[in-house]
Amino acid sequence: MNTQLNKQIPRIIGTYDSKKKGPLLLITAGVHGNEPSGVQALLNVFKELNKTKPVIKGTILGLAGNKKALNKNKRYIDEDLNRTWTIENLEKKKIESHEEKEMYEIINVLDEFPEEEYTKRYFIDCHTTSSDSLPYMSVQDVNDNNKWAHNFPTYIVKGFSDIITGDIDHYLSRSGFTGFVFEAGEHTSKHAIENHEGMIWLALEKACRLNLKDISIYPACVENFASINAPNQKTFEISYRKGILPEDKFEMQPGYQNFQEIKKGELLAILNGKEIKSKWNARIFMPLYQKQGDDGFFIIEEVKN
Repeated sequence: MNTQLNKQIPRIIGTYDSKKKGPLLLITAGVHGNEPSGVQALLNVFKELNKTKPVIKGTILGLAGNKKALNKNKRYIDEDLNRTWTIENLEKKKIESHEEKEMYEIINVLDEFPEEEYTKRYFIDCHTTSSDSLPYMSVQDVNDNNKWAHNFPTYIVKGFSDIITGDIDHYLSRSGFTGFVFEAGEHTSKHAIENHEGMIWLALEKACRLNLKDISIYPACVENFASINAPNQKTFEISYRKGILPEDKFEMQPGYQNFQEIKKGELLAILNGKEIKSKWNARIFMPLYQKQGDDGFFIIEEVKN
């Protein structure tokens, strides 16, 4: 399925409120420019909100991440926008890449929606994966993120933020937001857009007290995700990351899917001509099947909540 967007994407995809006090629900999408399904989902959601005008408490705000990369259908321009949100980058007060420029533009928008104006601030950062995948949430286990994530169906993965730094969800959690990253499936999957839409509608219900029956596309807008595509909720934790360098020649063995079980001794990838075999009886997570990226794969294991 071709999910490439056919128009120039603005920074603010949409806002909606009913002039009632409540939380801010921030939805970011397209932080990686080759992941447009979250943007399309937001366009669909705001179209429906403006059509049916349901009552909500608070405000929903939809933002595009890497605008230039989205409009070029590239993952990034100079560097991964989802690695730039480090304390060091924010303290240096100097823009040294295109992605740092986009980062500050997003921060400037968020400054227009200050914490004191809302009862709480939530976020969902929408992504997709380069390999076939069930939908899942990646949760940084700080604030009340983990508790909030367990209100939603599908798999939950903890520990990613302990290994990777500079993600936008790091910044948002440090800024007092409660939320998670939602991975809706493979980049070109026909289900990715409907999974993003379903998650956004459920978040509007739980955070902003939307009565889903008030919108014209209910119940399919959430049922396609929650009852058909999403697996029963389980919680996993990352135990290993295989990092790769820009000069490395990395080739993942074909056919791996997110959450697929693997055995000790199984050939997983070839790195610079050398075989990488599994040391674990566990599950593989985020196997790399795209040209850009510095994470070859991860190993995850099921844990209690």
